[in-house]
This record gives sequence, C-alpha cells and structure tokens, in this order.
Amino acid sequence: MNNFKLCDLEKGIRVFLSAFIIVITLGVSVGLVYVYSTTGINPGGTEEQYAGSEPGEFEIPEKYPKSFEGMLLTTHTHLIAFAVIFLLMGGLFQFNSIISGNWKNILIIEPFVATLTTFGSLWGIRYGYPVFSYVTILSGCMMYLSFFILVLILLYDLIVKKTT
Repeated sequence: MNNFKLCDLEKGIRVFLSAFIIVITLGVSVGLVYVYSTTGINPGGTEEQYAGSEPGEFEIPEKYPKSFEGMLLTTHTHLIAFAVIFLLMGGLFQFNSIISGNWKNILIIEPFVATLTTFGSLWGIRYGYPVFSYVTILSGCMMYLSFFILVLILLYDLIVKKTT
C-alpha cells in the first residue's frame, strides 16, 4: 500500500474522485462567496457580522450581535463540516504522487488547525475583542488556501498526470 498513488487508479475511479473534488470545491466556493457577501472579508465587516453594528442615536442597528445559540450553531456545523471535508481531502491527498514528506504532512494538518483557529476566533469577536477579526481573516485565508492547494494537486494527479 506504500506505493499506491492516485494517478495509478483505473480511469473510472479517477473520474469519480475528480467529480467529487469538483463538487465539494463548488460547495466550499459558494461558502466563500457567502463569507464575502456578509463580511466583505475585512476586519470591520467581520466584526459587524458577529458583534453587530453600532446604531446611531434613534437608529436600529443594521446587524444585531449573534446570539449565544447562533454562535453555537455556526461553530458546531462548521467544525463538523470542515472536519469531514478535510478528512476526505487529506485522506485522498495522502496518496498523491506529487507532494511528499513534511510538506505533505503540513498540507494535511494545517486546514484542521486553521479551522479551529477561524471558528474559535469568532467567539473572541462576538464577545468584545475586535482584534480577533484579523485572526479570523488570516486563519480563514490559510484554511481556504490549503483547501485549494489540495484541490489543484489532487485534480492534477487524477486528471493530468500519467501512471508512474
């Protein structure tokens, strides 16, 4: 099993795995578009999304702070979803024929660390520490960057690379 590589799989299995990776990439990308539309992927927008907006005198806030239950739901669903996504992607990546050694281990583990950091820092934003919006953005960028690197390498290995 040590010499098993994705590029050595039968064509039907490579097509199946490629289709899965493309569909999950579309799903993750839609989530990224949602993040952009709700936060602008900037510190102020991120803070407003979770801590709420400051209303002027006699005004209603544009966004209310997320409730404790809302924070639990967001954290719960995203931690589980991203854990499963990165389990599947990391499991496939383990058998890539392009990256090996420490870089392979970093690319498999980093998304889990970034996921914990991203969704943990949302709690800091919500409960009064706006500086955590920078942590959220940085760790979120690392999480998505890792995901897209895994996708590109996996698709190259499954679609382009010839049998070793």
